[in-house]
Amino acid sequence: MNNRVQELRQQKGWSQADLAAFLKVSRQTVNALERGRYDPSLPLAFRIARIFALSIEEIFQPENE
Repeated sequence: MNNRVQELRQQKGWSQADLAAFLKVSRQTVNALERGRYDPSLPLAFRIARIFALSIEEIFQPENE
């Protein structure tokens, strides 16, 4: 799954550790999300969307699109 997590995080000036703390996950989870090695659970995707004030679809896209 493709996502804009790294782009959005950098726009806010946050480190991976900052975002991880906001999301209540490890920094390694944020790193894996940004590198496309981890697809978030639905609850985590909702938390990410809320933090960036965007819809899930504005952040995450299936790889075939």
